Amino acid sequence: MAELAYRPAIGLAQTLFKAWDLKIDLKGTENIPRTGGAVLVSNHISYLDFIFDGLAALPQKRLVRFMAKESVFRHKISGPLMRNMKHIPVDRKQGETAYAHALASLRSGEIVGVFPEATISQSFTLKSFKSGAARMAQEAGVPLIPMAVWGTQRLWTKGHPRNFKRSHTPITIRVGEAIEASRDKYAGAITRQVRERVQELLEAAQRAYPVRPKGPDDTWWMPAHLGGTAPTPEEVKAAEAR
Repeated sequence: MAELAYRPAIGLAQTLFKAWDLKIDLKGTENIPRTGGAVLVSNHISYLDFIFDGLAALPQKRLVRFMAKESVFRHKISGPLMRNMKHIPVDRKQGETAYAHALASLRSGEIVGVFPEATISQSFTLKSFKSGAARMAQEAGVPLIPMAVWGTQRLWTKGHPRNFKRSHTPITIRVGEAIEASRDKYAGAITRQVRERVQELLEAAQRAYPVRPKGPDDTWWMPAHLGGTAPTPEEVKAAEAR
């Protein structure tokens, strides 16, 4: 039943990518396991990241079950679709339910997608990682697959209008080699290792990105440390505290 919904959704997404004339640069798909469970760990800069992260698994003929906010599952349109695609609702007040659901999916051989920053990074830099992904991988006995996306923030991100025009926007995706989640290591240590690897992949994606801002009004999508006008992590924290 899930694939009856998932396959058409993939087809729709690919049709939209062509309509928008996105320039997708995807490398490292061979690191997605062809069989068995795995935790796919990505940075989070756009509302559309899960679509592009899922795209990275298609060459290996895999589908990713993403952990997403429970409110998405309550929407009259997205809710039935998300459930039929076997994505995993996350209620932050009852996180243990989502954790158990994800663990069962991993043990049944599924790939589970996780954004360990929990929310979109408005600075477009990596925030701190929560340890849930590492703990799930340890408990299920599956590897962690690090990856990074770049350019998706130009399509739709927090605090900025959507850009679904035929914009020719480049999207760069990098998938890294699997990281073993050994049970004899602390989840915190594994989490730090995964974050370091995602940071490396993010920097590689940024270096490979083929365009720069067109002018002063187009620097919002670049992080401050790369010369853009996105808020710094400190500025984001200060704004959230107000």
